[in-house]
Amino acid sequence: MPELGELARSLGEIERVLVVSDPGVVAAGHTARGVAALQQAGLATLLFDGLRENPTTDHVDAGLAVARDFRPDAIIAIGGGSSMDCGKGINFLYSCGGRMQDYWGVGKATGPLLPMIAVPTTAGTGSETQSFALISDAATHRKMACGDKRAAFRVALLDPELTLTQPPRVTALTGIDAVAHALETLVTTKRTAISAAFTREAWRLLSQGFPRVLAKPDDMTARSWMQLGACYAGLAIENSMLGAAHAMANPLTAAFGVPHGEAVGLMLPHVIRKNAAADGATLAYQEADAMIVNGAVGSGPSHPGATVEHLAGFVESLAGEAGLTRRLADLSVPRDELPALAADAAQQWTGTFNPLPLSEDGFLEVYEAAY
Repeated sequence: MPELGELARSLGEIERVLVVSDPGVVAAGHTARGVAALQQAGLATLLFDGLRENPTTDHVDAGLAVARDFRPDAIIAIGGGSSMDCGKGINFLYSCGGRMQDYWGVGKATGPLLPMIAVPTTAGTGSETQSFALISDAATHRKMACGDKRAAFRVALLDPELTLTQPPRVTALTGIDAVAHALETLVTTKRTAISAAFTREAWRLLSQGFPRVLAKPDDMTARSWMQLGACYAGLAIENSMLGAAHAMANPLTAAFGVPHGEAVGLMLPHVIRKNAAADGATLAYQEADAMIVNGAVGSGPSHPGATVEHLAGFVESLAGEAGLTRRLADLSVPRDELPALAADAAQQWTGTFNPLPLSEDGFLEVYEAAY
């Protein structure tokens, strides 16, 4: 990433840069290379790496304390979705004050934010192209989606070589998350012609790239497809939001610590089957299924029901190839907790954009199917 310094300079009158990165990325050496590029461009830098997977309000507060002392002109996030989301969270509080809870929702920033650059080292979250930060409340464990157009990164530097150091488990979890982003944005009630264009290209790249990356992790072509596909899926989310699979994954993460990718990958096939009853969803799924059959829009299974089942089965096969759990029972989730999970899912904002409106009972049916 030798061009990172000049990219930072291009943001304006930048002299001091706060770099946000997680310990795993630091250990892989990517952060040091980024910092070196920034320093070579004459920029003063300070690293904040006090965050973990699924950043919480405590992590953001710790980063805020560092930012207040350092007084940066820009923030650069090097890492996966956690680093990028934490960087956005720090920016909200440093630039506008208050607590992270004040920004839960859309358009809550009270003024301009610092310019930011994202250097994703995973292929999955698409956070580099989104104006939302997902931050968990450290007290309640509730995931808060905090979005504002001013929180979007100005630049996203995509380098598929950075993803080669991901552990196989991270490749699996982030990859299935990207797959879910593509298939959920395909059918949401807020989808538009713009989001659909990003979704189709994302799905074309991800549906071909993910199986290849799982089979041959050093396949740079497939790695490139995955990173670009995840980026396009992030752009689709920015224009269309998500659906029930994410609404059902969040409670599993909050209540039982199930990794987000595993939770969303487990729920997605069952949501696809449920959504087939929604107007237009089956036609959209038929198009997506045709792309995995032929590598382009073409003829898949002729019967609509067979199309939906084929697509759901394809997602299940991807999860299996990735070594991810495919039944809730295998995650030690007690069956008698499903009603509480359904009640929580019904309160998730992302679920309101699902093509098929789901009540608590509807969410419970899907959890039961996944059990």
